[in-house]
Amino acid sequence: MKHMRVTHRILGPLAAGGLLAAVAAPAGAADFTTSDGNWTFSVNGEINVDYIWSNCQNPNNAAPVSGGLTCVGSANGSSNVSNIGNGLLPASISFGVKTTQNGFDIAAHFGLFPGIATNDGGSPNLQTGNGPTNTALGSTSLDIRQVYLTFGNKDIGTFTFGRNIGLFGADVILNDMTLPGVGAPGSAAGPSPSNTTLGGIGFGYIYTDWLAQIDYTSPDFAGFNFTVGAFDPINSLSDAGTTQPKKAPGFHAKLTYTMPFNDTTKLYVSVAGLTQKQDYVDENGDYTYNGNGVDVFAKIDVSDLEAFLYYYHATGLGTTALFDGGAYNGGPDGGGDGQTRKSDGWMAQVTYKLGAVKLGANYGRSNLDYANGFDAEANPFLVSKNEKGTIGAYYSLTKNLTLLLEGTRAKSTSQAGGSNSATTINIGAYLGF
Repeated sequence: MKHMRVTHRILGPLAAGGLLAAVAAPAGAADFTTSDGNWTFSVNGEINVDYIWSNCQNPNNAAPVSGGLTCVGSANGSSNVSNIGNGLLPASISFGVKTTQNGFDIAAHFGLFPGIATNDGGSPNLQTGNGPTNTALGSTSLDIRQVYLTFGNKDIGTFTFGRNIGLFGADVILNDMTLPGVGAPGSAAGPSPSNTTLGGIGFGYIYTDWLAQIDYTSPDFAGFNFTVGAFDPINSLSDAGTTQPKKAPGFHAKLTYTMPFNDTTKLYVSVAGLTQKQDYVDENGDYTYNGNGVDVFAKIDVSDLEAFLYYYHATGLGTTALFDGGAYNGGPDGGGDGQTRKSDGWMAQVTYKLGAVKLGANYGRSNLDYANGFDAEANPFLVSKNEKGTIGAYYSLTKNLTLLLEGTRAKSTSQAGGSNSATTINIGAYLGF
């Protein structure tokens, strides 16, 4: 094995809005270069832990909301829930390697995302075991989200092969100020917390997810570039039929534009979309439907001020996660199997830095419509909208360590008009290296 020389470079704080390096394309906190200079290895990561307190809707007057994301108290009437766990991000450690050969820049990345929640349910984020999992003698789980390679150069562009973050919905979550924090608590306000909270997922945007994909990203053309690719088609989270093999991959694309006005002012705009077909069989026979989505993201940076607006529209994708509640299954009479539901949502955010402190606020809302009259009759309490607002303060105690405090108010409303509301407060620490 070749000898290595080691160079360390301390990264700045990975605050909200700047976490792309942590979760999508790692830049090493430590670089290890072979003695001949041909290969560079890197490692970086982060750990975030919060105390999360939620005051949930009192169960004695809670409204039924199917697909609602606002927590409801326990059966004994208690509305307060406490948890210590990760926030919107689990912990992570990412390894990278890169070289240049025959004029091509070649790289590979491996992203490992452990959490701290006691989780024996299989998936580190979806509890699938029988009964409560947050018990003694348990362990946490390892989430392997990233395994991908890239090759290309500044003249021809870059090809990506492997598992990496999706294109649709990526910019909004990567710029969500609650990324190093908590935002909406999700399972952290329940008896079996998983390794992540919701942040703004389902409250203004659909989770972008991590997809097996093959993509091409163009070189920069006067501030413009585009990415197009195919991804391994994913199954619905909510269809009751038997899943059939997919006949074609899913496809996604993204166009971005960056305009720097001066050294302290910059505008960034992106448009992304995806499409994929679902194939199922139930007691009424075969049915298929298409899931389509498009989003628009615009962000302005003016010195210490950052602000963004985001909007998405989809059919057949549902809400919260990709293909979560995106279609109606008519049941034994076959009344509308595979009829798609429309959904849309938006989020607005503004943050401002005052020295070592960043203050921020965001608000988001996700809406879901019925597929047809059969759907309305069968699901009177289907969620109509999930909405939330968060305010936060993020203090850079050191270059790499951030202390944070957030407050979130969430509300879920059903198609029938009933609603539930809840408040969450979290205080924690985030270390990026």
